[in-house]
Amino acid sequence: QVQLVESGGELVQAGGSLRLSCAASGRRFSAYSISWFRQAPGKEREFAAAISWFDGKAYYADSVKGRFTMSRDNAKNTAYLQMNSLKPEDTAIYYCAATTRMNNLMQVDLMDYWGQGTQVTVSA
Repeated sequence: QVQLVESGGELVQAGGSLRLSCAASGRRFSAYSISWFRQAPGKEREFAAAISWFDGKAYYADSVKGRFTMSRDNAKNTAYLQMNSLKPEDTAIYYCAATTRMNNLMQVDLMDYWGQGTQVTVSA
């Protein structure tokens, strides 16, 4: 069992930056790939970014590529999502998720564990 807790979401102006954290407890964090998904009101949950446990490679949705950067610190059992140049359309609840898979990290239904989410609001 893995417990995930997100933090760092808040209200920010367009063009600003935020760093989200995903703190994990339970089983060995380094053995899990971590993905970030987001869900805006009235929309389906969508993939934003992920980092593989296998080689540390990061993956990004086209909508965030070049603006978001994902990283992890296995010693701290924490993954991070640095979000720069934020846009109003980035407004959503951001969820981190964990899986033992090393690939297919963009699919909601393949995640094993989920956090409770953190709200990111970007004002125009």
